[in-house]
Amino acid sequence: MSAIRIVPTADEHVEGFQRCVGVVARERRWLVLVDAPPLEASRAFHRHVVETGGVHLVAVDAAGEVVGWCDVVRDGRPGYGHGGRLGMGLLPAHRGQGLGRRLLEAALEEARARGMERVELEVYASNERAMRLYETAGFEREGVRRRARFLDGIYEDDVLMARLFA
Repeated sequence: MSAIRIVPTADEHVEGFQRCVGVVARERRWLVLVDAPPLEASRAFHRHVVETGGVHLVAVDAAGEVVGWCDVVRDGRPGYGHGGRLGMGLLPAHRGQGLGRRLLEAALEEARARGMERVELEVYASNERAMRLYETAGFEREGVRRRARFLDGIYEDDVLMARLFA
């Protein structure tokens, strides 16, 4: 695990990021997406995050493969630019080893350095492991959207969480 580096996403990582998103999305449990966006959409997303002062990091293994990501998309609406929305994921083989915590902490540190005062996220209520991670990183629950998603015959509550920087 120590051979895995967390780095700012560069153009050469976007294809691996898109592949990684696809793997996690096809699990149909953790993300809003159920498959990866097309490669060009992933490139556009990465460019948008960087150009608008957001954070986009990837976890890269010793072979140079992307095994996880964490992004904080700055809110561009008037009056909301002090905050951003967090998204993250890890390939299944890399979960439960502390890598998610490393990614999250690095992204939050970078978001704060870029002047963000608030980072928010949504997580499905069934994803208890992720909620514990977010809570130990200082996120607080702000609300619940009941039965927000209905996929594969299952309703999911969407838990709204945020971290404020003092």
